[in-house]
Amino acid sequence: MCSALRQPKSVRLRDLHSARKFGVAGRTCQEVLRKGCLRFQVPERGSRLCLYEDGTEVTEDYFPGVPDDAELVLLTAGQTWGGYVSDIGRFLSVFQEPHLGVIQAARQLLADERAPLRQKLLADLLQSASQNIEAETRAQDPPWFEGLESRFRNKSSYLRYSCESRIRGYLREGPFDLEDCASKHSINPYSNRESRILFSTWNLDHIIEKKRTIVPTLADAVQRQDGREVDWEYFYSLLFTSANLKLVHIACHKKTTHKLECDPRRIYRRQPGTRRRRPARKCP
Repeated sequence: MCSALRQPKSVRLRDLHSARKFGVAGRTCQEVLRKGCLRFQVPERGSRLCLYEDGTEVTEDYFPGVPDDAELVLLTAGQTWGGYVSDIGRFLSVFQEPHLGVIQAARQLLADERAPLRQKLLADLLQSASQNIEAETRAQDPPWFEGLESRFRNKSSYLRYSCESRIRGYLREGPFDLEDCASKHSINPYSNRESRILFSTWNLDHIIEKKRTIVPTLADAVQRQDGREVDWEYFYSLLFTSANLKLVHIACHKKTTHKLECDPRRIYRRQPGTRRRRPARKCP
């Protein structure tokens, strides 16, 4: 065993099932363990200490190298700790149906957390949990409507107005060539005020480009129609509907040429009584 330190070492101690932390000071690992067992009212026999960060067990030989104000976890007989990923795993497992106790525990963790990355993770989790998706009217979810004009009495009316405004603006950014977002971006603007505001940064992307392809093709079709009727329903679908528009996160913006063309079979409407010609069969 190592000799005792001259000055007590201060650490932050928590148990396996609580986010609450207590400051404990001691010159040896055994002294910290004994004080921790008294604080959490658990038996000292079979108990041990480990690092919160990665689950490394703290022994008397290891204890002098532990930095001041380090976070330790007190484990009783039979308990294990794999590092902070264990905390995240348990945290996520209950976030399917977050309740008040979980949210309070997350806020307590955030209040005590000093690492910037873990602060960001906790803040994002709290933002996701503070949602009120089922509420629709201003009376049911007042915070959601903060900063909006009084004429918007429910969420649907505002989002309809927002979408109409954005379609008129022909926003054109995002990953046009991917079926799913590789960054797993997702948003529900009904959930809370922050999501509603962030939703305004998402953009509508024309898969077949409006300026480079759709509008020039339409203009050319009108000039060369020669008695044929332009299929306006097809062009409308390309310009204004989800058949050719994708809602995407602004970080997924691709400023490359899409290199996609309009369907030449859809430029003009079929004339009544006309049939498609079948391709000639090749002789065996």
